Amino acid sequence: MENPASLKEQFTFAQTDSKQSEYHDVSNISLSFRKKAWLKLKSNKAAMISLTFLVLIALLSVISLFWLPHNPNAQNVNESNLKPFTNSAYLLGTDNLGRDMLSRLLYGTRISLMIALFATAVDILIGVPYGMISGWCGGRVDNLMQRVIEIISSIPELVLIMLLLIVFKPGMTSIIFAIALSSWVLMARLVRASTMQIKSSDYVLAARVMGEGPVKISVRHILPNTMGVIITRTMFTIPAAIFLEALLSFLGIGVKAPNASLGTLLNAGEKGFQFYQYQLWEPVIVLSLMMIAFNLLGDGLRDAFDPNTKE
Repeated sequence: MENPASLKEQFTFAQTDSKQSEYHDVSNISLSFRKKAWLKLKSNKAAMISLTFLVLIALLSVISLFWLPHNPNAQNVNESNLKPFTNSAYLLGTDNLGRDMLSRLLYGTRISLMIALFATAVDILIGVPYGMISGWCGGRVDNLMQRVIEIISSIPELVLIMLLLIVFKPGMTSIIFAIALSSWVLMARLVRASTMQIKSSDYVLAARVMGEGPVKISVRHILPNTMGVIITRTMFTIPAAIFLEALLSFLGIGVKAPNASLGTLLNAGEKGFQFYQYQLWEPVIVLSLMMIAFNLLGDGLRDAFDPNTKE
C-alpha cells in the first residue's frame, strides 16, 4: 500500500501540471490579425509618437474651423513684421502685411490637409474598386484595365497636373481633381496584386462553391483582407498630396493668395527671407514635421500589417 504522503505529492504534482498546461493553452490562444497588427504598431515608439502628433494636428485643424486667434486675411500694416514671442497678441509674429502668422499657419494647414484628404478619398474610391475588379476578373478584362493604367502612368504626374491647371482655374478644386486623377494608379496596382493572391485562397474557393457571388465575396472576404494594403498606401498618399499642393502653391499655380495654405506661406516667406527668416521657417517646420510623421506612421503600419515581419 502506497504511503499517503506519496499520494499527496503525486496529486500536488498532477495539479501543478494541469495548471501549467492550462496557462500554456491560454498563452497560445491565437490573436486576430488586426489585434496582432495593433500590438505591433503599439510597440513601435516612433509610429505612436507620429500618430499622436498627427491626431493633435487634426484636432487643431478642426478647432480652426470655429476659432482662430485672428482673421488670417486681416491686414494691419501698423503691426507688420513682428517677430515671434515679442507680442502677446501675435504669438508667432506677423507677416509683411501685419497678418497673424499663427492664424495663417492653422488655416493653411487645414487647407492643405483638406486637399490631401479629398484627393486620398478619390484615390480610394477609384483605385480600390478598379484594382479589385481587375484582379478578380483576370484575363482580357485585366489586360485591358492594366493598359489603361500604363497609359496614365506614362504621363509624368507634374506635367499632367499642370495641363489640367491650364484648363481649369487654379484653386482647391482643380488641385484635388489633378492629384486624384493620377494618384489612384498605384493604389489600383497594389489592390490588384493583393486580390489576385487572395482569390486563390481556400476560404474564397469555399465561398464560391457555396454559391456566393463576386460582389459578396469581394465585400466579405477580399476587401477586409486588403485593408492592410489600403491603409498603408493611404498613409503615404496623404503626405505626397500635401507636398504636391505645397509645391504647386509655392510655384503660384495652386491655391492663390491671399488665401493661406502651406504652399502660399512658403511662397510669401521666401520673398522676405533675407530680413524675416521666421516667416519661412514656421511653415517649413510644420510641413517637415507632418511629412516625417506621416512617413514614420506609414512605415509602422506597413510593418504591422506585414505577416512576414518578425515578432
